[in-house]
Amino acid sequence: MRSCLAAVLFLASSSVHAQVQGVARAIDGDSLTVGEQEVRLFGIDAPEYRQICEINHAAWSCGADSASALRRLIDGRYLSCISRDRDVYGRTVASCLVESDDVGAILVRGGQAVVLQNGRADYGFLEDQARRANRGIWASKFMLPAEYRRSAVQEERTQRSSARAKPSYAGTQGRSGGYQYVSCAKARAAGVAPMYRGQSTYNPNLDGDGDGIACEPYRVRR
Repeated sequence: MRSCLAAVLFLASSSVHAQVQGVARAIDGDSLTVGEQEVRLFGIDAPEYRQICEINHAAWSCGADSASALRRLIDGRYLSCISRDRDVYGRTVASCLVESDDVGAILVRGGQAVVLQNGRADYGFLEDQARRANRGIWASKFMLPAEYRRSAVQEERTQRSSARAKPSYAGTQGRSGGYQYVSCAKARAAGVAPMYRGQSTYNPNLDGDGDGIACEPYRVRR
């Protein structure tokens, strides 16, 4: 029933928006190529490819998993997309169907992406279902993708500033054989975050509130 409704809405939109059709290939969790054209899926936001989430105090490569989910769904298959806009990178923002199924809806329903404020109402319903069922990222502690991108930019700026101010100790071996990290992104990618005072990997410069815990877990979206 939902697939039929999605197809009807899709066809209705096609009369006023340009169509993009072709064989698809995933780039990351919410962007892809359709034929020769790069497309950003409308109304959703998936974890960034290098983004790390946390499940049961363990690091999980949620961004890579989201990309894998889209890859399994669309790679090598023929997609029909309806262009809705262009983003700041010049990519076509579009709603896409694989056969009669809405690609964005499938990702949201599986907990592989969150819904943006301009997303469709039925996406919001599917997100609520995924959250209640603890599917995908909703079973983890995670940072919203947009917040992760802002954080990554800020951390990069901080690293550059620190590099100018003093020598970097990234990769310097600690007393017990561990290593210190100049950014929380690198510590999370290595699976050592959070880091506690007294551990060889602990970096006080990443302990913003001075509570002895550096790179504390991502907050859960409410």
